[in-house]
Amino acid sequence: MYVMSDHEHPHAHEHVHGHGPAAAHAHGHGHAHAHAPSGVVGPRFALGAAVNFAFVIAEVGFGIASHSVALVADAAHNFGDVVGLLLALGATVLARRLPSTRHTYGLRKTTLLATLANAVLLLVAVGGVLWEAVQRLFHPEPVHAPVVIVVAVVGVLVNGVSALLFMRDRHKDTNVRAAFAHLMSDAFIALGVAGAGVVVLFTGWQWLDPVTSLAVSVAVVAMTWGLLKDAAASVIDAVPGHVDYGSVRAYLEALPKVSEVHDLHIWRLSSTETALTAHLVLPWSEYAPTFLQEVCKHLHDRFEIEHSTLQIETAGAPPCVLAPADRV
Repeated sequence: MYVMSDHEHPHAHEHVHGHGPAAAHAHGHGHAHAHAPSGVVGPRFALGAAVNFAFVIAEVGFGIASHSVALVADAAHNFGDVVGLLLALGATVLARRLPSTRHTYGLRKTTLLATLANAVLLLVAVGGVLWEAVQRLFHPEPVHAPVVIVVAVVGVLVNGVSALLFMRDRHKDTNVRAAFAHLMSDAFIALGVAGAGVVVLFTGWQWLDPVTSLAVSVAVVAMTWGLLKDAAASVIDAVPGHVDYGSVRAYLEALPKVSEVHDLHIWRLSSTETALTAHLVLPWSEYAPTFLQEVCKHLHDRFEIEHSTLQIETAGAPPCVLAPADRV
């Protein structure tokens, strides 16, 4: 016997069809939650990318003119954000495409690939900046501190305002959360560059500019490394960080009359959705018509799992071939 359910709200409909005394199929379908990242954030990605790209052009120009490798380092990071915002925009558009016979989940996972690509691009850009900063430490050039200060202050404003575009939805979408975190960190980094410019202006310590660029690069690597690990984990279907696998298993095992839980898998479908599949063993005589409905609703409300598929197996039937822990 097996039962399958993809449920998302308490008004899901359910059908049961008998196939002999030991078999039945039930399907629940819900549509209360969006299956793809909201189209509302798309224009925000576009606006944020446009504003930050304009600032990157200005920052590179003034950085070269003022011989400030710190400004160039910050511009490289900002350019990574522009690319990331554009990738997120493209992935958001693709994620809203309907499923097909070839892509049965649609293209939602492109949102996770966009986050991964963003992290890799940032690390590559920072590598180039680190190399230039080390060269400048041994061969320093005079820095036009007033220009550095003004441009960096503008960077604080540009990144801070851009971050506000994503503040409201940062807890609902990993791409939005990544954009918000990057832009806010850029604002603080620009503030640091401005501070270094003030020190250079009053002390003449030209070496401080490349040292600041090194510090900026280290901060970017530290921030990006966590994003890279999370994105890579999502791409290979690791359990999302906000879901406790042990708690989910404990909840399913504690369900009334459930004697066994196996083949439990939890992974990200997209930057906004988490999926789950599991086999539950219980006596068919104890299976209630609303069982799937209630379990899937609880998985959504408690664990933020939007797309659950459950298979019910009859206690006492031949063991499932996927029951062993080493089988997938």
